[in-house]
Order: sequence, then structure tokens, then C-alpha cells
Amino acid sequence: MPKNNKELITRCMQITKKPFGTLPNGRVADLYTLKNSNGMEVRITNFGGIVTHLLVPASDGSKTDVVLGYDKLEGYLDNSAYFGAIIGRYANRIANGRFTIDGIVYQLPVNNGPNTLHGGNTGFDKIIWQAQPISETNSLELTYISSDGEGGFPGTLNVQVIYTLTSDNELKITYSAITDKPTHINLTHHSYFNLDGEGPILNHELMMDADRYVAVNENLIPTGELKSVEESAMDFRCFQRIGQLIDKTDRGYDHTFVLNKSNPAYPDASVVNSSKTLRIDVFTTEPGIQFYSGNFLDGSIRGKNGMIYFKHTGFCLETQHFPDSPNQPEFPSTLLLPDEVYQQTTVYRFYSN
Repeated sequence: MPKNNKELITRCMQITKKPFGTLPNGRVADLYTLKNSNGMEVRITNFGGIVTHLLVPASDGSKTDVVLGYDKLEGYLDNSAYFGAIIGRYANRIANGRFTIDGIVYQLPVNNGPNTLHGGNTGFDKIIWQAQPISETNSLELTYISSDGEGGFPGTLNVQVIYTLTSDNELKITYSAITDKPTHINLTHHSYFNLDGEGPILNHELMMDADRYVAVNENLIPTGELKSVEESAMDFRCFQRIGQLIDKTDRGYDHTFVLNKSNPAYPDASVVNSSKTLRIDVFTTEPGIQFYSGNFLDGSIRGKNGMIYFKHTGFCLETQHFPDSPNQPEFPSTLLLPDEVYQQTTVYRFYSN
């Protein structure tokens, strides 16, 4: 018999591992499953650090898989939508794929019009991470050494990402990195959420603790202005349907919101599903959240269980620094120096009725 609640909770936490598929180069990707004592479950592959499934239990015993993705590894090999992946070295866009450090110009491969998006052609979403389960904390530790010059970025970067599934139905993600040369880094997690499990997310309600957002040009590169959300389609300071004012945006939501950080006990963002039976709260140490409403999903992707992902089938809440920060000196800096440690934490906490 367990001696106390802590022993019972620990016993009910489980981490299992199985093969997930073979890459074209012959390397095998694994799939790790973490479960907690409430019946919540997250599945993570060490290919791209991708969260493939996130099953949240309801009071009636049913579970909803709240993330988009694929049933098999093959779908993720050409994961142009970045479903569920770790994004790096630099999440979001860098204008013209270029920045300067100490007078040296670094040119990155461009993969999004004239810009570099999410680390370029071979970002952290396309590599095999070293994986180590940590049963004591119900965590999966992923590590990767990005070599000097990889993706055009300077410095050898040692990266650690830890996924933890807590007994409070939280998916906690902690990131850390060190470098041997000055470099820019901006990591994030790129799950597409759908708290209904399927269908459009336009009737989900979003709250964002943000008075301002990062204004962008036609190529989604910041103009340098942090605009007020007042009297605009960007005002989510109170809960509002995602679809309520989406037609007043150019292409849908694909914007970085500047977080107020008014109270650490308050979530930086919250979303409630259309039936108000499931809610996600987001807490982050990062200065911004990129809210993306799945604008480029076009019905060409067939995902898990044969589901077709149409426009606005999922939304992303990517906690991160601002786009193009290496070229925007007024933004919070993304420069990492050899005597520093990059650290950030994001928590996705789920509640169900």
C-alpha cells in the first residue's frame, strides 16, 4: 500500500517508450508517452521534440486530444506546418535572413519569401534529439548540440528542453542553452491546439493579458511599432471569440502580443472551447506570445484519424521573443553571450468540466 499521497501520485505517473518510425537516413525515432494520475497523457517523439498527442480527461472519463498532428512519423518528415515541434534556433521571422553581430554579417537560408522562418530549412523541428526519461518528475529531457554555422547561425549551441507532465494537468516546458560564441536564440513550442478536438476554432474564446502587439508589414516583419490593441481586432484583454473580429484582420491572426506581466499569478493567455467545457491557461517567462489562427491550413493536410485540417482548424500560442529582434534594437534582446545561460519556462495548464 502507498504510504502517502505523494507515493500514490508517483506510482500512477508512467513513462513508456516505443519506436515511432525510421528516417530516410536510417535513424529510428522513438515515441515517449507520459501519463499522470488524473488520466492526462502526452506523447512526444524525439524527432523534432514533437508533441504528437495531448489527451485531456473530462469528468465523465472521456478524453480529448487537443493537438493537431499525424498518426505516423512519415507525416512529420515534411512538417511544413510545424505541428507540435520545438522551434529553433530562432522562432518566427528574421528579415531577409540576415543579422549582424560585432560587425560580422550572418546570412541565413531564406525559406519564407525573402525571410528566414523558424530556423530555416533545417531547424530544430527536423532533427533527432537525445532523449532521457526522468521518472521521478514525470519528465522527458531532450538535448541537442547545434554546431557552429548550423543554419547559418554562429556558435556551438548546447540546448536542453524538458517536458514535464504534472499532477495538476500541466504540460510544463523548460528551455536552457549555452553558446561558445555570441549568437541569437529564440525557442518556442508550436502545437496547434483545438480544445474541441476537431472542427473550426473560431468559436473558442481567447483572453490575452496584452495592451500592445507587434505591428508588421506585408511580409509579417515588424515595423518597429508596438501598437495599442485599443478599439482593434487585436483586443483580447477580455474573453472574445477568436472569430468575432477576424475578418477585420488582413489574413487572420499571426501576430505577437506584448505581454503586460501585470501579476505572475494571472495567466498570460487563456482559451476556452466552444462548449465551455475545457480551458487552457498559459504562463510564460517570455515577453510575447505569437497568436496564430491556422490561416495557412488549406485542406491539403490529412492528419490523425484521417482528419482534414482546413483553415482555422487549430490555433497556436507560441511563447517567445519578438520577430526579427536581431534587427530591432528597441526590442528585448535575443543575443546570447558565452558567459550567459538562456533560460525560459512555459506552462500550459488544462481545466475540464
